[in-house]
Amino acid sequence: MQQVGNVVQYILNMGPSVMLPIMIFIIALVFRVKPAKALRSALTIGIGMVGINLVINLLTTNIGPAAKAMVKRFGFHLTIVDVGWPSAAAGAWGQPISSVLIPILLVVNLILIMLKVTKTLDIDIWNYWHMVAAGSVAYIVTKSWVFSIISAILYMTFCLIIADRTAHSVQEFYGLEGISFPTGSSDAFGLIGIPVAWVISKTPGLRNLHADSETIQKKFGIFGEPMMMGIIIGAAIAALGGYDVAGILKMGINMGAVMMLMPRMVKLLMEGLIPISESARDVLTKRYGEGREIYLGMDAALSTGAPATLATGLLLVPITLFIAVILPGNRVLPFGDLATIPFYVSLIVASRKGNIIHSVIAGAIVITLALLMATDFATVHTAMLQGVVSLPAGSAQVSSLDMGGNFLNWILLKLAYVWNAIF
Repeated sequence: MQQVGNVVQYILNMGPSVMLPIMIFIIALVFRVKPAKALRSALTIGIGMVGINLVINLLTTNIGPAAKAMVKRFGFHLTIVDVGWPSAAAGAWGQPISSVLIPILLVVNLILIMLKVTKTLDIDIWNYWHMVAAGSVAYIVTKSWVFSIISAILYMTFCLIIADRTAHSVQEFYGLEGISFPTGSSDAFGLIGIPVAWVISKTPGLRNLHADSETIQKKFGIFGEPMMMGIIIGAAIAALGGYDVAGILKMGINMGAVMMLMPRMVKLLMEGLIPISESARDVLTKRYGEGREIYLGMDAALSTGAPATLATGLLLVPITLFIAVILPGNRVLPFGDLATIPFYVSLIVASRKGNIIHSVIAGAIVITLALLMATDFATVHTAMLQGVVSLPAGSAQVSSLDMGGNFLNWILLKLAYVWNAIF
């Protein structure tokens, strides 16, 4: 068991920019891509992922301090700190059950494909931490390896099915041919957010409200371009944080850079993915006929190549803080996961074809529910992190929007309590 854990941890420590090309190269060879072409595609994808991570880091390092400044300026006092997905992931990997889950989940994914339960081959090994977290939470509550493994498998199955059901809108809106998003947080938020957004689109007074990036650009000219949208939204967030003029301008330029650079990084990554996707489709068509297809499951970070997704996520940063303060029953102070809100709304934005107004309203409703779930999740979330990561000074409990505010995790947490009551 220790040897398995060491191998898994060694692979994970290489990070997504190394893991992903290795997985892509192997899959490309399986789908009969010539070795030289497979290597070129894999390396292109790896470099594209490096670029995406650099831009995400630019987003995170700017939004985090701005959120902290807003909290300090407006005197928000909430007792549970949102420590963000990195801490949640570290806590998940720190549980005894984590070492065996990755190989189990890989095998389960392949079995589900063979049984035609799913069309998604989840090659985003790095984001398997969501499934591992589900299993880890189950282990903390029940101490049962059986139920922990079942929980992780159930979580993965839900994500694969949601990824399948949303693949068409993802491919159409984001231009990601042959791709689906089995990312745990995006799927959980989309599971609630997509039907909520649909209801909004049918509600009198709201259904006629429409603002996508193309419409905004057409109406406002240069001020409606994605770059300018990023500058304006970034400057507004900095102003709410009480930044001085220099800080506001710097924040605006950095967010404008995020809006301009991200689509270019995603386009680079897709240059490597398209040949493999086409080859996979050809191989499956020859073997199973026209009706058989497979989606490559990728990180929902690819969705940030769309200005509407980034704009929706950035607009929801101050809205999330406001909701947290006024929401009865909430004790979570959003912080660590604010920069990753664009990932959470990726499926919602795609389902509304980039309508920012409907996406922001739906996102706000889902985040309201997520804050209440994260509050309820705090005791177990804190237990998972104790002894693994350092908790914020002065905080008795911690949680996160990504894991604690995740509907799939919350349901499995309740099932864990039921398991304890029965067994």
